[in-house]
Amino acid sequence: MTVYLVGAGPGDPGLLTLRGAEVMRRADVVVYDRLAEPSLLELAPPGADLVDVGKRPGSPVPQDQINRLLVDRGLAGLEIVRLKGGDPFVLGRGGEEAEALIRAGVPFEVVPGVTSAVAVPAYAGIPVTHRGLSTSFTVVTGHSRHAVDNEIDWEALARAGDTIVVLMGVAHKAEIAKRLTEGGRDPSTRVAAVRWGTRTAQRTVRTTLAELGDVELEPPVTIVIGEVAGLELGWFDRRPLFGRRVVVTRARAQSSSLVARLRELGADVVELPTIALVDPDDGGAGLREAAGGLSTYDWVAFTSANAVERFVPLLRDARSFGPVRIAAIGTGTASALARHNLAADLVPGRFVAESLLEALLALGDPPGRLLLPRAAGGRDVLPDGLRRRGWVVDVVEAYRTTTPVPSEELAQAVRGADAVTFTSSSTVTGYLAAVGQRVPPVVACIGPVTAATARDAGLEVAVVAEEHTVEGLVRAVAEALAGTAGGAAPP
Repeated sequence: MTVYLVGAGPGDPGLLTLRGAEVMRRADVVVYDRLAEPSLLELAPPGADLVDVGKRPGSPVPQDQINRLLVDRGLAGLEIVRLKGGDPFVLGRGGEEAEALIRAGVPFEVVPGVTSAVAVPAYAGIPVTHRGLSTSFTVVTGHSRHAVDNEIDWEALARAGDTIVVLMGVAHKAEIAKRLTEGGRDPSTRVAAVRWGTRTAQRTVRTTLAELGDVELEPPVTIVIGEVAGLELGWFDRRPLFGRRVVVTRARAQSSSLVARLRELGADVVELPTIALVDPDDGGAGLREAAGGLSTYDWVAFTSANAVERFVPLLRDARSFGPVRIAAIGTGTASALARHNLAADLVPGRFVAESLLEALLALGDPPGRLLLPRAAGGRDVLPDGLRRRGWVVDVVEAYRTTTPVPSEELAQAVRGADAVTFTSSSTVTGYLAAVGQRVPPVVACIGPVTAATARDAGLEVAVVAEEHTVEGLVRAVAEALAGTAGGAAPP
């Protein structure tokens, strides 16, 4: 049993350390704060107990209660992750939690995180030290239940002259500015206030010490005081999709590459799992039987990466294919095969069933036997077309799709989005079942079949990816939003 005090970083999920991700993946319990990025909770194993102790302004969870929770769960022999925004030992009260664990004899480990005191200014294009402007910086809390913290020698900080980074200082910003100016800091000193730093909602307000008290701010905000606050070395908010909200609709387990690429371009991604993959009605018996008889076929055709991931693990190893040739509907499916060290013998130029049918027939081979593991209810273009030419085609269910029910909060986030992506016909029908006909202004589809399903359902499709891949879809979304987002399409 171990309690891990893990720094989640300031918001961008990519700033979680490798060690933090490692312990998250094996946690029995995750105790998390308001400032910990929610998507990080997806790293926890299925069935892990997720405990929200978010310290929201005006309704704080008592620290003693959190300490007791960590001790009790730790003494129960569980692996506990205490996920805290920023770094647990930088104004995060992690030291108090460590003291409680020591007193109770509970083993613990501290996993440092990237502190917002450094990361947030960096994402806003503000170095906390800069040659000729600042050679040091001080991190200080502005948090207090009543007035600005009198234990802090604000006058001494004012005389220090270099950069001051104030965390949790919104409520007392006017008094902080007053104390610093009374201590000798020039009222014209540059100030930058960064809200939701490192996240797609990041916004920076630039002002001066004299005017800081009159600026409207809402937490969480990191306040940078000093001449470095006048630097504008921005990069985070200049990405092509920054400030644009894009909905990703596909099975959550299959959305990571699309989500990651959109976030790289600055998008605020809302993951709406419109389909969930479940076992076939027969529990997979038919798929296992087909895998056992693979050597009796001439071809096996995969029309999705999901089918690859369901079928290939049932085989002993790649030798099970023997002389059987492999067809893949597109590069995404071919990439899924490659992850299992399998090379597709045939990938059509256009990533639709019609093109795969044409490519198979164009080989001029005599009719043979083909195995088609796929989702329940898939299109019959390929098997019907081959059977008309004398082929024997065995279609076997590899998985079924169901529609999860989204929370109202998630549904609201979807309705306020700028674009929605559809990667299959099932994601279209799943979206409509989950959210209804209200869609964002830009509807982007990965290919013509998906687009046809969307149009048949009454949706106006704004763009169809020329290359029917995740990268092609990302490029299409970026190009469609470029005019209003103020950015350019990705290279």
